[in-house]
Amino acid sequence: MKFLKSLLVFIIVLAIFGGAALYIIYDHYNPEKKELTYKLRKNTNGSYIELSQGVTHYELDGPDTGKVIIMIHGFSVPYYIWNGTYEYLTEHGFRVLRYDQFGRGYSDRPNVVYNRQLYFGQLNELIKKLHLKKPVSLVGVSFGGKLATDFTAAYPDAVSKVILIDPAYTSPKPTIPPFVADFYEATHADERALGQLTDFKYPDRHPNWVEQYRPQMEYKGFRNALISTMYNYDYNGRQGNIALNNQHKPVLLIWGKEDKTVPFNYSDSIRSVLKTEFLPVDDAAHLPYIEKAELVNPALVTFLKK
Repeated sequence: MKFLKSLLVFIIVLAIFGGAALYIIYDHYNPEKKELTYKLRKNTNGSYIELSQGVTHYELDGPDTGKVIIMIHGFSVPYYIWNGTYEYLTEHGFRVLRYDQFGRGYSDRPNVVYNRQLYFGQLNELIKKLHLKKPVSLVGVSFGGKLATDFTAAYPDAVSKVILIDPAYTSPKPTIPPFVADFYEATHADERALGQLTDFKYPDRHPNWVEQYRPQMEYKGFRNALISTMYNYDYNGRQGNIALNNQHKPVLLIWGKEDKTVPFNYSDSIRSVLKTEFLPVDDAAHLPYIEKAELVNPALVTFLKK
């Protein structure tokens, strides 16, 4: 009996010291030390609007009379991912909105479940509060592609055309508990930041990409937004694209042939159930509108002006 008591005490002490050690490691590597404040946002580009779930960072430009285009970024890179293409579209007469999804960039990181209802709500409120004329056209890249697909199927009257750029296709839930995923993300922040370079075929041509990404990682709630999205935004590529096809919208599908983030062969899976115009892009990876802007940007304008 005495031995069992001693063993129990030892296990408890070991658990306490082990937990303390893990917390020290977590706190040391965790980059999220700051809060997003009005003072900080005052010194950033873009505009801000209060929505029901928090403040959203956005940029809206182009003539008031232009067709409305909404650009939806991917899983974790905020609206600067559209730099170049955003300006190109506004210069060609479109009224263009780009925004940071909740949890990314300089938008709020509400402590809620990050599911499709949250993302739908943010987009619907932006359209309403910014007085954007419907129907709008959606341009989505990667995760933004599946959000555009789902949103159009759910709100067909709000959307006229859809452009999908290397859209996410499958999103199986992680098999580890969320707290384990949180610990890993906190202690491997460099891995996520540096991993953004794999979206390019020629990462050396984008030397500032990682440093541009890092600042958002310093604000509390970024990691939770990503993890909650992974666990709570259910998506089946085949079903999602069938639902979009049933709305009979003009769709342009663009894909970098050397994409390793969402492999090019998924384009065949999408086109087997979704009627689209298709632009495969040679010598480009996951972000073909950046790596081959001279080809992709004019194709966007041609499609949107039809």
